[in-house]
Amino acid sequence: MPGSQSSHASLFSARDITLDLGGRSILRGISLDVAEGEVLGIIGPNGAGKTSLFEVLSGRVSPKSGVIRFKDHDVTRLALQQRARLGIGRTFQTPVVPEGLTVAEVFKAARQAYKPYLTPDDSEWGSELVTFRVPGNVLAERLDTLHRRKLLLACLLMRRPSMLLMDEPAAGLINSEIDELDEIMRVLAKELNIAIILIEHRIELLETTADRVMVMDAGEVIATGDLASILHDPKVNAAYFDMAEDEPEEASR
Repeated sequence: MPGSQSSHASLFSARDITLDLGGRSILRGISLDVAEGEVLGIIGPNGAGKTSLFEVLSGRVSPKSGVIRFKDHDVTRLALQQRARLGIGRTFQTPVVPEGLTVAEVFKAARQAYKPYLTPDDSEWGSELVTFRVPGNVLAERLDTLHRRKLLLACLLMRRPSMLLMDEPAAGLINSEIDELDEIMRVLAKELNIAIILIEHRIELLETTADRVMVMDAGEVIATGDLASILHDPKVNAAYFDMAEDEPEEASR
């Protein structure tokens, strides 16, 4: 249902976000909320503005207008690093790891990225959360896609973030690996109470993890609600025809 919001108190919210790039309107009046322990899925066709929205929410890009709040504080003008220190983590669609560094060196760099510096025990805690069990002497660049994602996520989690922005975490993964990612996300949201905003095209992952789904098209929100309702919304069918044609049956299982 368009415009519906979480029924719980918001941990993170955005109101009327607009963004122009190169004289072109990219985002128009985007609003959203996510509560502690809630997973908000974002879907939409290519070019809908999903990743541009993450650029704004994470602090890499400043909006033209609008307000972003986190834990009842206005963070609209805070930079990426400042938001990260407050507890907002982000993952990217392509899991780029430092070339030439071992797994142990990547963890050390993450622990010492900013104060308070963390200990190897923190690295171990983050690794266990995502079931990352790779020897420390392995070069990070030799890891497959799933283990790269786990390594980067473990580095985020050791800082105990309150919310995560995850951009297509299932990209490049096979079905069994998506099942593993699904289980990790359930632990993060439902056991650690971490709020997650998730951009994802894999309906099977959204079906099991997302509490609500928001659909974007051409820089605007066209629908918000539970996944089953979203997939039968005429506006969603028109904007995202391939998904609407192929996926409702899958979502109803």
